[in-house]
Amino acid sequence: MTTKVRPEIVTEEHLEYLDGLRQSGVVNMYGAPEYVEGDFGVTIKEAREITSYWMATFEERQNGND
Repeated sequence: MTTKVRPEIVTEEHLEYLDGLRQSGVVNMYGAPEYVEGDFGVTIKEAREITSYWMATFEERQNGND
């Protein structure tokens, strides 16, 4: 299994936030960067990087929490 390297900007708080956003069903996760940008005060580029990492590692992180 290949693990994607976590960018420095990504925190556990970001990942937990995105998990909660997904569970809420409020937004299609492809629209999540705008929420990350607004709620964390990061640039849209950083928000996309955070969300991209979350998407790339979602399954792996969920399987690790079983």
